[in-house]
Amino acid sequence: SIIMEREIKILNDLNEITVLASFIEELGEELSLPFETTMNINLALEEAVANIIMYAYPAHEQHTILLRVTHTEKQLVFLLTDKGTSFDPTQVDEVDVTLPLEERPIGGLGIFLIRSIMNEVSYQRIDNENHLIMKKDI
Repeated sequence: SIIMEREIKILNDLNEITVLASFIEELGEELSLPFETTMNINLALEEAVANIIMYAYPAHEQHTILLRVTHTEKQLVFLLTDKGTSFDPTQVDEVDVTLPLEERPIGGLGIFLIRSIMNEVSYQRIDNENHLIMKKDI
């Protein structure tokens, strides 16, 4: 059963990451989440959103990314939707963290980070939209 639902629209501009951070902070306060949990969720979502901003659209095109948060009894479900290029971050190879930074693939650490924070990460392409679903047990 859904206890709460919130959504925020984010422009595909890296400056918008601060808007996302405030949104997550407010969410954390509202749900009385531990500070560390809120920080981690913010980190994971920043990675996911930054990936979309950097890779989903041609430069200088303005687009909107939608983040919907659903809160159930024991879980927060984050759904990120964008109409950008088809990209499934869950298919990105896990990063070899033993490699020096300059040899690691771009964006690879992002999904590694997201997976380590979230309990479940899945992706679907629906009606020319990317749907990234991240679930966090709380």
